[in-house]
Amino acid sequence: MSAEPAASTAAPAAFPTAGTAPGRRAVDPASIGPGDVLVLRALGLGDALTAVAPLRGLRRMLPDHRIVLAAPSAVGSWLAGLGVVDGVLPLPGLVPLPPTPGGHVAVNLHGRGPLSHELLLASRPERLIGFAAPEAAHDGPPWRADEHEVRRWCRLVDEAGGPCGPEDLRLRAHRPAPGDAPVLIHPGAASAARRWPAERWREVAGALAADGHRIVVTGSPAEAELAAAVVAGIDAAQDRCGALDLDGLARTVGAASVVLSADTGVAHVATALAVRSVVLFGPTPPAWWGPAVDPELHTVLWHGDPAARAWGDPHADRLDERLAAVTPAEVLAAARAQLDAART
Repeated sequence: MSAEPAASTAAPAAFPTAGTAPGRRAVDPASIGPGDVLVLRALGLGDALTAVAPLRGLRRMLPDHRIVLAAPSAVGSWLAGLGVVDGVLPLPGLVPLPPTPGGHVAVNLHGRGPLSHELLLASRPERLIGFAAPEAAHDGPPWRADEHEVRRWCRLVDEAGGPCGPEDLRLRAHRPAPGDAPVLIHPGAASAARRWPAERWREVAGALAADGHRIVVTGSPAEAELAAAVVAGIDAAQDRCGALDLDGLARTVGAASVVLSADTGVAHVATALAVRSVVLFGPTPPAWWGPAVDPELHTVLWHGDPAARAWGDPHADRLDERLAAVTPAEVLAAARAQLDAART
């Protein structure tokens, strides 16, 4: 592995809505100083949601401090609107931070360093919380390559003095879905390695529609062609691809009876909102990125070898063989089992 991997209060009972436009809670970097906690997690939606639990640990450790998340604007603003953090320092990726006065607490929830450590150290913090990185002259807890993503960051924050655990990643408690709640299918993923074939998703969607379920398909604007292929000829399927912002996507997930997706951000939204799900894994083992809570609500389908020492490339440009081994019959059986469980 490289030294800098790409990484990587009680939850409210009602569905949380941020109610804020991206950037509305943006923080002026010139205002970041003593009394602030600057947290680096300049990654996407799924990565951000795995950081909710350690962010709550930081809140417990420093309850009187302002927590500022350095992250992409849309995701950071959404978490600020939910009250998980107090503001966002918009950051599109692992790029230099704007100048700050210094004297704050810096927390690296982005990676193990040295690059991410060095970016935070350049902001002149009073204290840096992060994993050990000799290249950045930082001493901290050891990085463990085979650790679940949520538990990894909880361990870092817990050892720093902020008690937290996987149960802290929930954004709401589980509540039964109405009988007419739709099945949500999110067929896309950032890379081809984690993108199950459209014709298989269409087979699943058609069978569930024949069972009498409404189908909602979601995705980004760039996935419009994929979504159209999934819903083609299925009258009970609604294509919402490209029509939802982050708030709208979260509301749609929260209103679903079950969410079907590959290992991508929407799967983490379902976990955080305690919505039933079926998640298809391929190059990355679910022991690292699968649902960390409520195992009865989430079914994981994976054809990898848990004892293997090497896994596939989650960023590869071809379908991973482990994901290719998942059949429509398996997905249908898992979805129907979750739907049956929801009715009992």
